[in-house]
Amino acid sequence: MPSHAHLNRRSVLKGVAGTALVLPVLEAMGDEANAQPPRRFCALYTANGMSLPKSEHGLGDWSWFPTLKGNGFEHGKSTAPLSPFRKDLSFLGGLYHENGTKADPHVCSDMWLTGAPLHNSERGKYNSVGLDQVVALHTKQYCRQPSLVLSIDAGVGFLSRTGTISYSLNGKPIPAENNPRRVFDRLFRADRASMTAQRDQLQRRIRLVDAVLENARDLNRKLGRSDREKMDQYLTSLNEVEARLIASEKWIDIPLKEQDHSHLNLDVTSEGTPSEYYQNMFDLIALAFDADITRSVAFMLNREDGMGISDTFPLKLGLTRTHHSLSHAGDKAGQLEFARYDLFLSEQLAYFFGRLREFKDANGTVLDNSIVLYGSGASTTHNPTNLPTLVAGGSNMGLRHGTYWHREKTRMSNMYLSILHSMGIYEASFSDSTGVLSDSIFSYA
Repeated sequence: MPSHAHLNRRSVLKGVAGTALVLPVLEAMGDEANAQPPRRFCALYTANGMSLPKSEHGLGDWSWFPTLKGNGFEHGKSTAPLSPFRKDLSFLGGLYHENGTKADPHVCSDMWLTGAPLHNSERGKYNSVGLDQVVALHTKQYCRQPSLVLSIDAGVGFLSRTGTISYSLNGKPIPAENNPRRVFDRLFRADRASMTAQRDQLQRRIRLVDAVLENARDLNRKLGRSDREKMDQYLTSLNEVEARLIASEKWIDIPLKEQDHSHLNLDVTSEGTPSEYYQNMFDLIALAFDADITRSVAFMLNREDGMGISDTFPLKLGLTRTHHSLSHAGDKAGQLEFARYDLFLSEQLAYFFGRLREFKDANGTVLDNSIVLYGSGASTTHNPTNLPTLVAGGSNMGLRHGTYWHREKTRMSNMYLSILHSMGIYEASFSDSTGVLSDSIFSYA
């Protein structure tokens, strides 16, 4: 049987008028679907660490990490909203990036999903591939969008103050989207046009992007080193657009799953009510997973070091300091407010888990067939050890939850390799991994 994986861009352009393009996709989808339900991955990042109050303040019950290890753990006050999902999640402690201790303390978001040695990166090589993009590489043939990259602020930001947590196969930052309406249009709107009109429109857009790419590459060869690095980011963005457009052509003749979108507020922005914004973005992710539009999502909930709109979210919630200021607070009042902001984030996370659990797959819920990673690139501000990490879902992928697992000096990359194996992606290594996590929540079903 011919494989769609071998179709190049030119053959796609030539074959869009007929059905020969679609049939291999359908056959591949059928083979995979018969084997198992979709396996999905979602990475959620929050900046500036979590609340781990000083012992002298008597706020131990507000610590983000549970006080007891193992299956007998109890949620602290800042994670109490997650208690209804106790059997669907686990806390992991002792994780760190080997390269994180050598890096600028503000690059923790840059390297969270990559583990790359950014303190000594090659000139012109920004980073290494992120976990979400490895998942996307292995799942893109089964879904309409290889990946969905979201952030509280759109774009890529800049080194150590990044606006995205997703990095391509060659280590380039992938621009993030933060507008719910644009996210919705990318995921769902295309199927509303007639197939013929949509196919013609896509062909025109591909040709346009192709021409812009060619001109940009010509210009890039004439630029100096500094400008070339900026142009590389632009080219990466264009390549992502082209890849999405080409992938869209393959799916024109395949209808989307019928869903109810009436509850969405696509006009909400990060300038408004934080909970409304987050919940609409989480709704979009859950709907995309349910419709199998993508199997890889990265969502940056906050930016580091006081950057971006999210730094003011605590003020909107009635707290007295910005997010970054709270992360540096050494006084009891400030540390309590920081914990209360973690409580707010836990409420949003609980909402997301609830939505994933509402959607059904053939053998359980979407949550059962999705691994959700939530965490930060620092424990307390600028501390790259014992990274706060929560893993949820994946009960049909070999994960065994309801515990606080802790092992000192455990490489985050080993945990990422464990996630890949649970996804059925049996890479020999990831970043600086030395193996999978043994005696952990992962059993690699």
